[in-house]
Amino acid sequence: MNNDGVRPGRRISAMMFFLLFAVTCGLAVPMNTALAEAPPQTPYNPKPAKGDLVLPMPDDAQMVFRRVPVSGSGFWGDQSRIIQIGDAAGGIFEGLQRTQISGSFPSGTDEAWELVMAKYELTRGQYVAVMGMDALLAASGDPEDQKLPTLQGRELRDALMLPLAYVSHGDVLEFIRRYNQWLFDPAHPERVAAMPRVDEVPGFLRLPTEDEWEYCARGGLASIQAGTFDNGLPFPAAEANEFAWHLGNAKHQLRPVGLRKPDAGGFHDLIGNAQEMTSGLFRPEIWQGKPGGVAVRGGSVSTPAADLRSALRAELDVYAWNVDEKKVEERKSFNTGARLAIGANVVVTSAQRARIEKEYETYKADLRKTMPVERTLDNLVSQASVQIGAADPIIARLIKDNPALKEPLGSVQSTLDNARERLELAQRESARSLAQDAARNGVNLSVYLSRLERLTDTLALAKELAETSSRYQEQVAAVQKSIGELETALGEQMLGYKDKIGTLGEYEKAYIDFAFTELEAREMTKRERLVMKLLKGHAESFAEQRRADTDVWLEEYRKGFAEFSDS
Repeated sequence: MNNDGVRPGRRISAMMFFLLFAVTCGLAVPMNTALAEAPPQTPYNPKPAKGDLVLPMPDDAQMVFRRVPVSGSGFWGDQSRIIQIGDAAGGIFEGLQRTQISGSFPSGTDEAWELVMAKYELTRGQYVAVMGMDALLAASGDPEDQKLPTLQGRELRDALMLPLAYVSHGDVLEFIRRYNQWLFDPAHPERVAAMPRVDEVPGFLRLPTEDEWEYCARGGLASIQAGTFDNGLPFPAAEANEFAWHLGNAKHQLRPVGLRKPDAGGFHDLIGNAQEMTSGLFRPEIWQGKPGGVAVRGGSVSTPAADLRSALRAELDVYAWNVDEKKVEERKSFNTGARLAIGANVVVTSAQRARIEKEYETYKADLRKTMPVERTLDNLVSQASVQIGAADPIIARLIKDNPALKEPLGSVQSTLDNARERLELAQRESARSLAQDAARNGVNLSVYLSRLERLTDTLALAKELAETSSRYQEQVAAVQKSIGELETALGEQMLGYKDKIGTLGEYEKAYIDFAFTELEAREMTKRERLVMKLLKGHAESFAEQRRADTDVWLEEYRKGFAEFSDS
């Protein structure tokens, strides 16, 4: 063991490895400090940026973090901390859900809070710095890792900067435990000098939660304020190659961290490269349903570019059944890694507990009833109806125990019954209005598709004429411009169509059925009748699968309105 309580490798120490490739690559020796300005470039921070928070590691290694503010103020926060995660167009495990995002640390300004997550994926080099080279060779299921002691120069640098993968979930947790032990060595208080604190109590290293991970991947508070939080990706899909390693540009091969562009929050490789373990068990709907393996996020070098999205999640079967050998074994996945976060205990001091207890009284009296913890997954009106219904047995019990209060309590019950009836009507009307608005989007879709079909035919004719005379080139350009504008409008209508169906899908089936019964009873044109048929099928499909298959829907509109005539 070395003086820091971390075992070096027998073949060659982590210190020698990192000094070798730092010198070979001409990079600065790491500094264990967190600076407001960009820190020096190091092998562990290849793309330094202003605001990086740097923690030391054994053998002069580093781990770099980024602070991400959350909305609202105080420990309990307010409604501004409620976010919607998931993707209506995603898979069955990505259904839209509302949750509250909370910070782990006060940021020191206006009672604001923030969470802190690693800037890069955990690398092989960082694992070696804490655990030793022999530990990596023993833990890794990657035959290429056995060659590490023989590498030098750029090959060594690139190998050590690869995301840590092909190790078990238990290996990652053991690394985190050992790293925390090293940081909190009482003989070295300087190691936690840059660690965020709550009431002067330093935080600790852990895996991020799923909601923390997705909040950061979606761009955090800045994207909420910019109105882009609900976008499928934190960057334009057309620029995926510049921000992410995926199947199309990496072909199942992990790449050193930090080579792609950072997202708006300063994170590298949140999307793509290695899919990343989170701290929670995989549940079908993020925070409800059967608990399974470990939730992993972000996609990987094996994910097609078209499937990349902030909501993408999968299950890592920590203990997997080997079909060929008929045995259970710890899963080691070539494209699964991890990214660390810094957390803190909820209660760190008695004084801090007293403060949050005092704040809770105000929170409970006003804000708590608006939070996801006290709401169903249905729409807001439905939630109010559920809360009113909860009062019925209480009033009945009070009347039974206090016969003298029967009349006034009966009046209260009557008021609640009237309110429930009004809410029932409101839910029906809201569902009907959503279906009607979606139908308008559908009519526009059908019209635009018909126009596109005619313009496409016109463009083909214009191109034929342009081959015979250059004076037709302007017509070609004009038609192409019109097609581009129409395709943009078509996309906007489909987005509106999808969003309204997604919201409608939160209603109980009875209200959805009522909405279509009401609309179908009205006088409609031939076009509207066909749109209503398609819309009803899409709404039913979404309610069953929690997935918006917009490509399939659009194709059904194309087929349904091919050569359509309103006459």
